[in-house]
Amino acid sequence: MASQNRREAKREANGRKRRHSEQVEISTAKIEDKEVMDLALQAGHILLENGAEIFRVEETMDRICRHYGVQSESAFVLSNGIFMTAGSERERYYAKVQHIPVSGTHLNKVAAVNQLSREIEEGKYTVLQALEALEQIKHMPGKRKGMQVLASGVGSGAFCCLFGGTASDSACAFAVGILLYLYVLYVAAPHLSKIVGNIGGGALVTLLCSLAYLLGWGLHLNYMIIGAIMPLVPGVAFTNAIRDMADGDYISGSVRLLDALLVFFCIAIGVGMGISFLGRITGGALL
Repeated sequence: MASQNRREAKREANGRKRRHSEQVEISTAKIEDKEVMDLALQAGHILLENGAEIFRVEETMDRICRHYGVQSESAFVLSNGIFMTAGSERERYYAKVQHIPVSGTHLNKVAAVNQLSREIEEGKYTVLQALEALEQIKHMPGKRKGMQVLASGVGSGAFCCLFGGTASDSACAFAVGILLYLYVLYVAAPHLSKIVGNIGGGALVTLLCSLAYLLGWGLHLNYMIIGAIMPLVPGVAFTNAIRDMADGDYISGSVRLLDALLVFFCIAIGVGMGISFLGRITGGALL
């Protein structure tokens, strides 16, 4: 009788251990699914925030979830937000929304996340390791301010030459491009709104190029202004807007296109204000 009681107690203890281990496995699986979804959402956030196309964001998030075994994931991506859900009879329900303001472009971060997603599919990262790698990418420093200023000058001079300017025109555009980006970094970005900053940038370029033209440092005012204004032009944003619309993402493409067109209009307003002001001051000598 005593031996039978011991056997029954042993079976009950073994049953409790099995139930406990099953509960631990289920709880662990739920935690891992949530971490996978958070990983995919963070990757999509970094991509979208730094100028990636909509299809690239959705594809990266889908690949990460599928690789780690989450099959019910569904993501709806707009130009300034991500809506992500998951859940089925076998997988835990998950829903999250993130608002991502329309901002600038950091293609180094986009390339880094793309490379990370490929390495995840190759099995080189656990979920926690991938989260740590994404955190490093998120805090990746941008180009030094001195490099940005120099790139602005070189780009301005090169575009001036491309549009037909002479060597003196390109030299003037180079100098104006440097001064323009100093204005962008230290005046417009920290202190002015996007609209006012671009209007001021257009007016500044016009005034500086006109001054150089009046002093005889350049021969073609139009080429100088066109070249020097190029650092303000949102070429990547405009291109991505067209690509999104071509891929059928009409809402996101329209938002990005509207944002790029707004910058174009502000630049044009600034240039027009500068020319009008100088025309009044010089009595139309520039014309």
